Amino acid sequence: MAYGPEPKHAEGRRQGLLAISFLLLALVTAYIPAATQQSIAWSMRVTVLRPFIATQQWMVAAKDNAADVGVLRAQLDSLSATVSSQAGLLDENQTLRDLLDLAERGETSFRPATVLRSGIPGSESMFFLNLGSRDGIENGAPVVDRHGLVGRILEVRQEISVGMDWTHPDFRASAMLQDGGTYGIVENRRGAFREEDRLVLNGTAYYETAPDNTLVLTSGLGGVFPRGIPIGRIAGIEEVQGQWRKAYRLQPMVEPGSVTHVIVFTGIVPNNLDRLWSADSLRILEKEVVEGREP
Repeated sequence: MAYGPEPKHAEGRRQGLLAISFLLLALVTAYIPAATQQSIAWSMRVTVLRPFIATQQWMVAAKDNAADVGVLRAQLDSLSATVSSQAGLLDENQTLRDLLDLAERGETSFRPATVLRSGIPGSESMFFLNLGSRDGIENGAPVVDRHGLVGRILEVRQEISVGMDWTHPDFRASAMLQDGGTYGIVENRRGAFREEDRLVLNGTAYYETAPDNTLVLTSGLGGVFPRGIPIGRIAGIEEVQGQWRKAYRLQPMVEPGSVTHVIVFTGIVPNNLDRLWSADSLRILEKEVVEGREP
């Protein structure tokens, strides 16, 4: 005998009976004593409803954990930003303290200044200072930081000054080795890229030798820069011409692109600035170079 689908009226009768059964169960439950209701509810909670309750608890815990992770991530981002800004302030404060210590060792007038870069292509070797003629700045004034020579002032206006650093093609400085036994001219040699620019001590006699890491200072000859400003350290032979002249590469004491605060001399600059860079500070710089750290 073939079986067909159950008639629709039978399915409707079953749903009606099921609804009546739930209604009767609800009425009976309403008249059950409270203690019995709690017992039945507890039994259902630990048996039939246990998986559903566990799932609900897991979803609530996951939501709380997601909220906690979001709060922790926000706090971490805030802390990272604070630490980053504090690190910059610490570096700036250390730079300013070093400049003040440098000035205290001297007996000349000075003015601390902030270096500003225009960012215009072709002007990478030029900089502005937030000081001008009303602050006592004059054309040709040396610009230094605690490591040594940055450059010099080219033009002075009332409120600002324009200077060039040692990466400028026209930069020249009469120089000598620290012991004063060898003299020459420090100049800029342009590379294929700005990162390849370098300082060269040119014009030294062929028979004179300059060991690596020997400090090179301004000599005071020519009247452009006073004597005693650190420029760089010998970093090998650049070129040899015949048997009468050598040129040496220098590791500069100052990387102009990283300079933000400097000292500008005002008034009459002494002929000798040896006191500004004491033996202690030069030894510290020498240690930094030998250990491979950028000054």
